[in-house]
Amino acid sequence: MTHLSPDALARELAITDLTEPAQAPHAMPRLVSSILRAATARWPMACLLVHRGERVVSVSDNYDRLGYAPSAKARDARYTRYVDADQMLRSQTSALIPGALRLLPDTGDALIACPGIVYRRDAIDRLHTGTPHQLDLWRLTTGPADLRELVGTALDAALPHVPWRTSPADHPYTTGGLEIEARADDGTWVEVGECGYAAAHVLRRPGVTGLALGLGLDRLLMLRKGIDDIRLLRSPDPRVASQMADLTPYRPVSSHPAAHRDLSVALPADVTAEDLGDRVRDLLGTDATLVEEVTILSVTPAAALPPTSRDRLALRDDEANVLLRVVLRDLHGALPKRRANALRDRLWTGLMGDRDPTGAAPVDATQAGAKPARRGGPDRRGADRGRLRSAQPRPTRVT
Repeated sequence: MTHLSPDALARELAITDLTEPAQAPHAMPRLVSSILRAATARWPMACLLVHRGERVVSVSDNYDRLGYAPSAKARDARYTRYVDADQMLRSQTSALIPGALRLLPDTGDALIACPGIVYRRDAIDRLHTGTPHQLDLWRLTTGPADLRELVGTALDAALPHVPWRTSPADHPYTTGGLEIEARADDGTWVEVGECGYAAAHVLRRPGVTGLALGLGLDRLLMLRKGIDDIRLLRSPDPRVASQMADLTPYRPVSSHPAAHRDLSVALPADVTAEDLGDRVRDLLGTDATLVEEVTILSVTPAAALPPTSRDRLALRDDEANVLLRVVLRDLHGALPKRRANALRDRLWTGLMGDRDPTGAAPVDATQAGAKPARRGGPDRRGADRGRLRSAQPRPTRVT
């Protein structure tokens, strides 16, 4: 199992949690507050416990106590940032629920709210980040419990007058699980969360019904303000940062053209967009904020290539020739061609590793028109809440 180095852990823990009210003014705490105000107004007799916990949690709380199988793909070190054999950077705010339940008395109605930053291996594009923010909101009651009422209360507060819908989904810590999507201004449906009835192995409170709701705060905030690039939520540009202090609609500042660079590299044949996203962030460090998107255009197994092509890339039997398209854009100024090329070269050198390719170049424009290949990531069963993406219409109920 791969563990984070002390330096890498320090870097991850230094990332600002935008949900923290003590940080510089930001719309994220306002969004959380609006959801919690609506919930406590709807259930005024419920005890509200806001539990933030620590970013480093036990593997037991993040996986075992939530019902993840020992063989679950989510546990793979490619998708989980392990600190050591027993601890990890939380991959979901649901990891805070077992600790919150230990703090909560066994009797009476309650609302549990767990907001905060989480850490995931994720793809890179305008709508995804490896350090998103989530909110778990669970209602515990001995009386009638309506899951859709909880979802509606939260979404109506976060996205007033925005239609939403649900479709069946499986989560190891719920029964009757649902995926939640909200409709964007352009008419597309985007995933913003998940919900279900808390599973008995998590709740462990006879006679108590638990309603479990997990929301992707970054995506809700983007929809609320009309933001189309997740990087803007952390932008240091005063023209942007000043607009992130409240929930009013975002007014776009001047945009700058994107630079597209294609790379032909040797990578494991089963590489995913999540793998690449994490590798690119590691290789570019602070410059990773200039990467708008990384797309897999094509994957050609070693066995399908002629010997000369395999030798050119120093391709191993278990690898493939992967054509990537990297989109670079500086949100705050023009990106010079020389710098774009330097970033491309850094990526190519880092992805190729210690091999000794014979004459391979960092750019292969011959396949530039190739269509993106759909590459699936792990079945994280709930850890992917709030992945903002376009969704095909489904025959599901719209609220």
